[in-house]
Amino acid sequence: MRNFLSISDLSRDDLHSILDRAAGIKAETRQGRWRTDLVGKTVALLFQKPSLRTRVSFEQGVRQLGGFSLYLSPAEVGLGDRESVPDVARVLSRYVDCIVARTYRHSDLETLARYATVPVVNALSDLSHPCQCLADLLTVREKKGRLSGVVMAYIGDGNNVAHSLILGAAKTGMQLRIACPQGFEPDGAIVERSEADRKATGATLSILRAPVEAAVGADVLYTDVWTSMGQEAEMARRREAFAAYRIDAALLQLAKPDAVVMHDLPAHRGEEITDEVIDGPQSVVFDQAENRLHAQKGLLSFLFAV
Repeated sequence: MRNFLSISDLSRDDLHSILDRAAGIKAETRQGRWRTDLVGKTVALLFQKPSLRTRVSFEQGVRQLGGFSLYLSPAEVGLGDRESVPDVARVLSRYVDCIVARTYRHSDLETLARYATVPVVNALSDLSHPCQCLADLLTVREKKGRLSGVVMAYIGDGNNVAHSLILGAAKTGMQLRIACPQGFEPDGAIVERSEADRKATGATLSILRAPVEAAVGADVLYTDVWTSMGQEAEMARRREAFAAYRIDAALLQLAKPDAVVMHDLPAHRGEEITDEVIDGPQSVVFDQAENRLHAQKGLLSFLFAV
């Protein structure tokens, strides 16, 4: 049994193996062939936060691998409120073969993993979003033919998405530039955790202030919402702080002519990205969203194969 709470839980070989599996499974799915990796397996989807992509991609992914999924809403479980996290982990381990959890606090995921006797997968926490990162890496590899040496400019908040990209870029040799306002930098512990992989793969990481500096000559421009779920009280302050951190046509022109634009969705159009860009010919946002399905099937296939 192994858990997947962070990209750092994977070796570099593991990460490439999952991406290879995802690409293969995607090709098979396009040909109308479904695999049987999860036949006889039940996966619990334990959600504290709502999601379009995460829920549908995991439910469809489990089904297309031959398994069965069971969605558990916040009202049904009351994780850490109506019922303690350790007790939820112990009970679900008696019923299902895997727990996919989408939580507010990363510490709740760690507690689930500590007490569960089945694999626990992080479908999002306040610290990281590793399943999104798998889809992001798969998308970049598809569009650019490689990961090593690709220059990605991430414009915006140093949040959970940025944290997973830092770890994923380090393991795959990418050159990641993060442009964020002062006070919204990625967690220093995440940056430090990525250092050994960066040295091994030749990856680079730059934390910058100016979006222009990050975007010049980039292969990929990536952004995320300025205000995530649970941060609504900070919305006005964040809108002011991030006003200059928008991917628009002018910023895109600074990147390479064949650069692609990414966003993990949902998008607040007119804030972090303009309609002109997200709906434009260089946007791969909806290919990226589709790849959540294939990347997660690659992950589940990997977890139950080892």
